[in-house]
Amino acid sequence: MSDELQKVEGALDTLLENHDPTTESYHEFRGHQFDAGLAWVQHPVGCGGLGVRPQLQRVVEERLNKAGAKPADPAQFFMYLAGPTIITHGDEAVRERFLRPMFTGEEKWCQLFSEPGAGSDFAGLGTRAVRDGDEWIVNGQKVWNTLAHIADYGMLVTRTNPELPKHKGMTYFALDMKADGVDVQPLRQITGEAEFNEVFMTDVRVPDANRIGQEGEGWRAALTTLMNERTAIGGGGGGSRALRGSGAISYLTRLYREHGGDAATRDKMMQLWIRSETLRLTNMRAAQNAKAGNPGPEGSVGKSMMANLNQDIWEACVDIQGMAGQIDYDYSFRRPGTTDMTGSGPGYAFLRARANSIEGGTTEVMKNILGEQVLGLPGEPRVDKGIPWSEVPKG
Repeated sequence: MSDELQKVEGALDTLLENHDPTTESYHEFRGHQFDAGLAWVQHPVGCGGLGVRPQLQRVVEERLNKAGAKPADPAQFFMYLAGPTIITHGDEAVRERFLRPMFTGEEKWCQLFSEPGAGSDFAGLGTRAVRDGDEWIVNGQKVWNTLAHIADYGMLVTRTNPELPKHKGMTYFALDMKADGVDVQPLRQITGEAEFNEVFMTDVRVPDANRIGQEGEGWRAALTTLMNERTAIGGGGGGSRALRGSGAISYLTRLYREHGGDAATRDKMMQLWIRSETLRLTNMRAAQNAKAGNPGPEGSVGKSMMANLNQDIWEACVDIQGMAGQIDYDYSFRRPGTTDMTGSGPGYAFLRARANSIEGGTTEVMKNILGEQVLGLPGEPRVDKGIPWSEVPKG
C-alpha cells in the first residue's frame, strides 16, 4: 500500500469510527468529512484535502457509500466548479470562508457568467464593478443562471477596468445572492420549469474580501471554472467512473426491450450505444490526465460529444415509443431545486437536452477550443484582441 493510499485509508478509518453517516445529518457528516481531509483529497490540508493525488477520491467515495453515506445533493453541482476555482485562485481567507459550507451544502452556489450581450463571447462581458474603499459597487445583468433562485452565493465575473483589452481588466467575486440590489427572475423553459434565471444587479456592494484572485485576473480564474464545468457536464456528473451501459443510453436499451423494433431501429440503437461507450472511455482518459482537479481543454472533447449524443439518444427514446412518446408530460410552470435532467423520464429529457449544446459553452465554441488548443490549428481572426474593451464596437 502506497503512503498516500495509507493516509487516505487511515483518515477514513478515523472518520467512520467516530461518525456514523447513517445517524448523523447530511450537513453534519459532510462537515466531519471535510475536516478529515476527505472532501477533495487533492486539496491542501485544512482545505478539505490531504494533499494526495486526486484519483484517491474514488477510494473515499467507495468506502463512504458502503458505510451508508448519502451522495452529494444534486443542488450542490456548482461546488465542482467553484471549489477548484477557489482553491486555485483564492487566498487563505477566501478558502477558509467558503470551502467548508460549500461542501456541506449549507451554502449553495450558482454561476454568473453569461450576459445578454456576451454569451459565447464571454470575455466581452460588460457588468461593471467599481472600487469604493473596501467594497465594490456592481451593476449589470447576467443570464442563463442555473439554480440562481436557490443559491446563497454566485460565481460573478465583472469588468473592473474597461480601458484594458477585453481579456484583461476582469475580476472574479463571490456574490451574496441575498444582498441588497440582487434581483433573480425566472426564465421559463420549453420543459415548463424555470431552472434557468436572469440576475439583475443594481448598486450591489460586494466586499473586497469576497474577491477570488487578483484584481484584473478574472479571465484566468474564470478559465478554471469553465474547464471544470465542461468536464463535469461532459462526464454527466461523474461519467468518468460510470458503468458501461449506464446513463442516458440505459433508458434507450430498456425502451427497446419493452417496445421492440425493426433492424433499422436496432442498428441505430447500437450506434448510439457505441458512441455512449466511446464517450465514457474518453471521460475516463480525461480524468486520468487531469492534474490537481483542474482539467485542461480535454474536457471540451467530452462536453462537445455529450451534447450531440444526449440529444440523439433522447430523440431515439421518444421515437421508439411511437405516439406514446408525445404524451404524459407535465408542462406546468415550476421552480426545480436540483440539476437532475433525467428524473422526469425520456419526454422531459428530450426537451431538456436542447440546452446541452448551449450550456457550458456552445458546441461551436468547443470546436474552436479543440481546434486551437488541442489540434494546434490557426486561430480565427480576432480584430478586437489588442484594443481596450471600451473601444470595442458593441452590438
